[in-house]
Amino acid sequence: MNKTLSLKQEIAYAAGMIGWSTMTNIIIVMLPYVYLPPSNAGLTPLVPQLVLLGAFNILSIIAASGRLVDAIYDPFIASRSDASTNKNGRRMPFMKWAIVPAMLFCGLVFYPIQKTESLHNAWWLTITLCLFFISVTTYIIPYNALLAEVTHTPKQKVKLSSYQQVGFVIGIILSACTNNFADLVEANFHVSSRSEAIQAAIWGLCILSGLVMLLPILFINEKEFSVAKPTHVPLWPAIKSTFKNSNFKYYLISDFAFYTALSIISSGLLFFCTVLLGLPESEGGKFMGAMVMASLLFYPLVNFGSAKIGKKPFVLLAFGVLCLIFVTIFFLGKLPFGPYTQIYILVLSASFPLAALGILPTAILADIAQKDTLKTGENHEGMFFAVKYLFVKLGQTLGIAIFAMLTIYGKDPGNDYGLRLNGVVGFGLCLIALLVFSRFKEDK
Repeated sequence: MNKTLSLKQEIAYAAGMIGWSTMTNIIIVMLPYVYLPPSNAGLTPLVPQLVLLGAFNILSIIAASGRLVDAIYDPFIASRSDASTNKNGRRMPFMKWAIVPAMLFCGLVFYPIQKTESLHNAWWLTITLCLFFISVTTYIIPYNALLAEVTHTPKQKVKLSSYQQVGFVIGIILSACTNNFADLVEANFHVSSRSEAIQAAIWGLCILSGLVMLLPILFINEKEFSVAKPTHVPLWPAIKSTFKNSNFKYYLISDFAFYTALSIISSGLLFFCTVLLGLPESEGGKFMGAMVMASLLFYPLVNFGSAKIGKKPFVLLAFGVLCLIFVTIFFLGKLPFGPYTQIYILVLSASFPLAALGILPTAILADIAQKDTLKTGENHEGMFFAVKYLFVKLGQTLGIAIFAMLTIYGKDPGNDYGLRLNGVVGFGLCLIALLVFSRFKEDK
């Protein structure tokens, strides 16, 4: 009988998710707002709004370049983790050394060389983003691979995925509240510069993130729970092996489309509030908090329902609801309701998809990885999670890039067509995810 995690250890594992979710979502939420702010934000643009080939602005190219480095590094760190013979385990040693660099470079992303619009800031942003992505990936890939190794039944996987998802959405809330924390900095520390208040708030969140990322390492002895053996499959054959799994391909495409759409919402949240609805920027964190709290109400339904009728129906329903949500984004500010009513309808409707698509995909992938291990005799769970999170991060980057590109067509009050186009793109992405995942074959 394999040893199982205690409740305290499950919470400690989920806490690791809070840390890296907070930092990655700070990048998604705050990067466009800080470097290409709307005209009513009280911030100075830091990179020029240069347009290449009629569609790509400089911020979208910078975001893509950072992920290109990440794309090369993801499979490498997965292969190293899968093959590790470290006496302390295959995953934890990598996680331990990644924490401080991730904190440092996340904070430095928001410390431009010049406080005015400059190409020097563009180069600085490119370098710091690349180093942040490399650092945080060194934590994320082993962390997620660990889930498949310390859980031994589908029920355990869904349960730990649920705790993990709570950590993820807490990270989203914290990142969405960056401007609220900046308000506190201004009020209590007499900081007159808005940009400096935002920088201080981000440093505080980075330090908090690093501390909670330590908790899985402190409370879980990997060797006590994981019986997995180092894999002997070389890097490239291991990558090809994951793509031979047809279920994994359907999973991957739909997951990629979902995270691209989610990144569009996260990148645009502050713009949707301030430009389309005319609300204060500090309200963004409240709306995100309301969405997350409402999503918690659906956790029991998702857990028990997926055990009874399967995970696939819940995932398909969630994609369908997201399609409707993106249609609503296109009409924000023009609906026959007040601005607060409009945004609360939007965020409360998103609570079910947030619950279902937060809990179930990780558990589904853990099942895929475990079945592959039984079939091939090789433990390369890390590679499955590496490929998944490579596509997650590519999706997040594409979401930022799409949002940044569409700002060319309007991102300010009275000139907001570019913001509304995000609703059209998001609808298309969620429809693709729904259609592709409908081909997924779930074991009864």
